[in-house]
Amino acid sequence: MNTSALPPVVSQRSVSGRFLHDVIDGLTTQPKALPCKYLYDKRGSELFDRICELKEYYLTRTELAIMRRHAPEMARAIGPGALLIELGSGSSLKTRVVLEHLPRVAAYVPVDICAEHMTRWAGALAADFPGLAVRPVHADFSADFVVPTVGSARRRVVYFPGSTIGNFEPQEATQLLGRMARLVGEDGALLIGIDRKKDVAVLEAAYNDREGVTSDFNLNLLRRIKRELGADLEVDQFEHDAFYNPAEGRIEMHLVSTVPQTMRLDGVEIELEPGETIHTENSYKYDLAEFEDLAARGGFEPNRVWSDDRQMFSVLYMTRR
Repeated sequence: MNTSALPPVVSQRSVSGRFLHDVIDGLTTQPKALPCKYLYDKRGSELFDRICELKEYYLTRTELAIMRRHAPEMARAIGPGALLIELGSGSSLKTRVVLEHLPRVAAYVPVDICAEHMTRWAGALAADFPGLAVRPVHADFSADFVVPTVGSARRRVVYFPGSTIGNFEPQEATQLLGRMARLVGEDGALLIGIDRKKDVAVLEAAYNDREGVTSDFNLNLLRRIKRELGADLEVDQFEHDAFYNPAEGRIEMHLVSTVPQTMRLDGVEIELEPGETIHTENSYKYDLAEFEDLAARGGFEPNRVWSDDRQMFSVLYMTRR
């Protein structure tokens, strides 16, 4: 794959310098928790790509089917000359479907916290769409970042697939949506995927696959902390656990300590009891009305909604209020 056609990845300060602080802060509070964005180093991003291919993980194939069926309508809603900004771009699989139908794109701006993974897939996409201007940004999209200037852009549209909005607490999601609204401006729009509420057995199976890929993905966070931060910990003394919390309307992912143990990190000792957990990720599930209310508080209103026949997943095109 040729990445030489790509301009240099724009790296913004919001990515660096907080990993150690956030890990110590998260492990010295009660209950213990770590920001899910740190799951996505190079290895974590590769594991998540594998998760998306699993039989139990209905989300990706369902959303992709919606995109393939309705991409022409989505492209007409977005219109020509758009600056398409994808948050948490990853492998950009669904983005390809949009780009195949989108007329005269001003530029595509993938934004991701893992620069190496993003550069790989942005390069592949640029090779497959030779007329497309690709402007990668290495940034934590949950914080403010600067979008490269593209003079020919008629409007900005944020693309946020994969139900990634579900990883944020409702108040955080509202703040993120507000940040998106400011990013796209008065004439801008948002194309976003959300996972719908459904049978608990289906939800829990998606995060506890039989091959153990999701478990490996979750445990990889501890491997990263050990490798990058020099933590004294034993990864094999933890287990993966994921379950649906009906009161909160979300899947919760945890790392469970199987023995009494002491982790040491940068001079800090962290005690864990058997059965104590480190909360690593949430994935909120929404009814349409719930999400539309959330989006309204962030500055967006629904324009079009596309769903699969079983109402498992929805993609919404939203405009500024």
